Amino acid sequence: MTKKILVLLSEYGYWGEELVGPLSHFDQRGYEVVFATPTGRRPHALPPSLQPDFIDPPLGRSVVTEEVAKLAREVDAAARLDNPLNLAEWIPDRPYTSENGYLRKLEAYNRAVGDSLVEAIAEYDALLVVGGSGPIVDLANNGRVHDLILAFLRAGKVIGAECYGVACLAFARDWEDRRSIIWGKHVTGHCKEYDYKDGTGFLNTDFNMGPPPYPLEYILRDATGPDGSYHGNFGKEVSVVVDYPFVTGRSTPDSFRTGEKMVEMLEHGLRRYGW
Repeated sequence: MTKKILVLLSEYGYWGEELVGPLSHFDQRGYEVVFATPTGRRPHALPPSLQPDFIDPPLGRSVVTEEVAKLAREVDAAARLDNPLNLAEWIPDRPYTSENGYLRKLEAYNRAVGDSLVEAIAEYDALLVVGGSGPIVDLANNGRVHDLILAFLRAGKVIGAECYGVACLAFARDWEDRRSIIWGKHVTGHCKEYDYKDGTGFLNTDFNMGPPPYPLEYILRDATGPDGSYHGNFGKEVSVVVDYPFVTGRSTPDSFRTGEKMVEMLEHGLRRYGW
């Protein structure tokens, strides 16, 4: 029986390879892939991720091959990215405590993001959060994204995240104990050495940051706690970590292996890799 994957993309720009890497493995296996964005707006790749001559400042070299750039441009222009699922229509927003009828609204919200959401995602086998700088804006601290991740976690399904998409795992947590879902887990993600000093850019806005607003490595080190660990693997060409049900990829060069390991988790029961 074919697998079905939900792929979550930022509306402020995803990195091309971080979509086409896993997607190529899903397509090879004949998986059905459904795309989603926070408000249903069509996602687009960050321009540098489509340019083989773009030199990544921290690495001092191009991180986009001609072959991957071609694949990324084809996917970015394809109709399959049109009309993604709209999380804002699918998942309710948690009410403010100051709202009239707060208790009833909170009860309705908890019903919607509890058993009802788990039932709604029953048709999916895995969730992937694609990276790039865009997730900093509309995915990392998005309550609906957190609820979606928690639903996949409660259902025991595979959850993948790449680069700055891994921040979503660090911030997804139950409102009762406020502890990250990756507490006690082993993960990788965008390491400090990969952070830009200037020029962190986004689509659909003229705001161009200097460095990213937070060092993801520090957040992941804290979120995993004393019994888990962050693995930056700086100096190694690839960093992908599997600690079931999570598979995390550090950055762009890790995208294809992230997809490969998600397939191994789904088809061969892989539970640990990379640490």
